[in-house]
Amino acid sequence: MGTGPFQFKKYVRGSYLELERNPAYWVKGRPYLDGVKYFMIKDLSARAKSVRSGRTDVEFHSFPPSEVEAMKNQLGDRIVAADPKPQIYFGIAINADQEPFNDERVRRALSLAIDRHEMARTILPLTGLGSPGGGLMHPDSKWAVPPEELQQLPGFGLDYEASLKEAKRLLAEAGYPTGFKTVLHNRAVKLPYIDFGVYVISAWKKIGVQAEHKLVESATWIKDLRTRNFALAADPGSSISGDPDEHLVRWISDAPNNYGRYRDRRVDELFRQQSREIDEAKRIDLVREMQKTILGKVWWLQGLWWRRLEVRSARIRGYEPNPHHWDNRRLQDVWLAEK
Repeated sequence: MGTGPFQFKKYVRGSYLELERNPAYWVKGRPYLDGVKYFMIKDLSARAKSVRSGRTDVEFHSFPPSEVEAMKNQLGDRIVAADPKPQIYFGIAINADQEPFNDERVRRALSLAIDRHEMARTILPLTGLGSPGGGLMHPDSKWAVPPEELQQLPGFGLDYEASLKEAKRLLAEAGYPTGFKTVLHNRAVKLPYIDFGVYVISAWKKIGVQAEHKLVESATWIKDLRTRNFALAADPGSSISGDPDEHLVRWISDAPNNYGRYRDRRVDELFRQQSREIDEAKRIDLVREMQKTILGKVWWLQGLWWRRLEVRSARIRGYEPNPHHWDNRRLQDVWLAEK
């Protein structure tokens, strides 16, 4: 904030941060706004009410599709809803050193128990989590695993009853014919963390796996991931560029955010090969093989891709949302049209 378009004015912990125009900003004539006030509102309905009432001009994070639809029905062309297609996904980290998760059969069973297609239909309106496709790369990207190949991997097939049957068979073969008890660590944030966790836990019950839903504050959740203080943990991630070098690096053995700490030399080698490959078609094949190796062994349990819907007042000019909710926040060119 020292050389940016705005400078600090006031901060009220847990309530708001207020910035004012920087008169010494190096871009002449900018910013247009006299100041910016960021409200911190945890509750979804309170955030929506703030937009509806005109107290806030833009909500930078996201609203679920059902809430966006309700606001559009009420406010009409007074608001604009944008879908900037973020490369953000939700999944589950598996502590691969802990029993029974050191057994691939158990990991595969957990994945097979989740009907991702039904999960997408069920929780998309409530959370924004919607696409089960693509694998570990965004479904719209050239790097994505084609649907016909993805459907061969555990938990991505279209015959859910067959998947459940196979999951139960694998658990029995691994020595858990009636299932087992475990704990899913999760961030105590409603959207989309808690709803995602609730759905996954309900799916695991169908194969006898009883998972306690342990909700913790954000700082504790992050610490538990980094110190491996978990058996299973909600584990979202994202990519800025969408390039495999940036996006897939977290799944190699020595990556600091490979929270399950599995070690798979084939995964590591595929990552190195794709990074060096200059023939795009060959690189795509390597990237897809890496994804299929991780998802096939269920070193990490893929969930759904997030659809981020950003709602703003139609009065806002000079602004377009970036895919990620923490980007494009300088606001130096933003101004408000007359009501």
